[in-house]
Amino acid sequence: MRPLHIGLIGAGGIARAHLPGWLELGARVSVYTVDGSAQKLAAEYAGHEVAASASLDALLADCTAVDICTPTPTHKELALAAVAAGRHAICEKPLALTTSDAEEIAAAAEAAGVRLHPAHVVRYFPAYAAMQQAVERGELGDLAVLRFTRGGARPQWAPWFGDPGKSGGVIMDLMVHDIDIARWIAGDVVRVHAQTRGVEHATGGPEAEVVSATAVLTHASGTISHITGLWGLPDQQFRTTFRIAGGDGLLRHDSTSVPGYRITAQGVRAANEGIPSSPMSKSPYLAELREFAASWEEGGGEPRVSARDGIEAVRIAEAAVESSRTGRAIEIGTDATITKEVTR
Repeated sequence: MRPLHIGLIGAGGIARAHLPGWLELGARVSVYTVDGSAQKLAAEYAGHEVAASASLDALLADCTAVDICTPTPTHKELALAAVAAGRHAICEKPLALTTSDAEEIAAAAEAAGVRLHPAHVVRYFPAYAAMQQAVERGELGDLAVLRFTRGGARPQWAPWFGDPGKSGGVIMDLMVHDIDIARWIAGDVVRVHAQTRGVEHATGGPEAEVVSATAVLTHASGTISHITGLWGLPDQQFRTTFRIAGGDGLLRHDSTSVPGYRITAQGVRAANEGIPSSPMSKSPYLAELREFAASWEEGGGEPRVSARDGIEAVRIAEAAVESSRTGRAIEIGTDATITKEVTR
């Protein structure tokens, strides 16, 4: 692999999860933020090839690829800027807040001949990767019902998480992980019905309201996925589960029963701030970045997450948000380009 120079945009929790991976891959990293936090992050990595970049233009002018680890509302502008500069782009999930924006980013990357990688890291967590491989080998037979849960304390370290106009709310920001996994396992989705309970608004003050949501996905194959997401009280333990039922077997996983599964943070940790990590020796973030970086090289292969995967995760999540708002099921056209409400 050729020497890497990564332009890391952002210095929050996900940027701090990605940075050690890039360094392990031997990359030189330039960090850019609009609030001065890039300098602080670079100082924490004194002695490594990490430096703060004075401007976005300076960062784009001299890097191999851009890693976008910023709040969701900024993804489109930054991704389009990276693509326009001819840089490969890795973008934290969700790729955008709307399907049309996600499609615009992907189309621009294709036209520019650069890679676009939606960072759906859950595909790289050992339990989920092993489950997908078991399904692919046919060990469960024809899939019937998939159940996923994901939840923890409601994010309070940044107000934009709780503002559905900026994060998309619990469905687009949290449940999009399992929406992507469900589609990865059971194929394209043709119908979505969702419900949200609790008040979603920008977090302010010491009190954090509980918000939960459920989404039922009907796949083109006939398989049904049931997904639950929770932003809970400050003492809510982070937990993920899945239960995959097929004609020939059942697979179950509960993160709280896995020794060593934990929430980690790099640097100073704000209240309730943390990044899920794996009990295995290999970081899923490192595995994700290594696979993406290899794909830029000739013969490096295709990463397990494509630009279309990122688009479809947004499309399904957007349909779930609309279903929750209207109380109606939403059909997703078989050509994956249209949605419409279905009267119950």
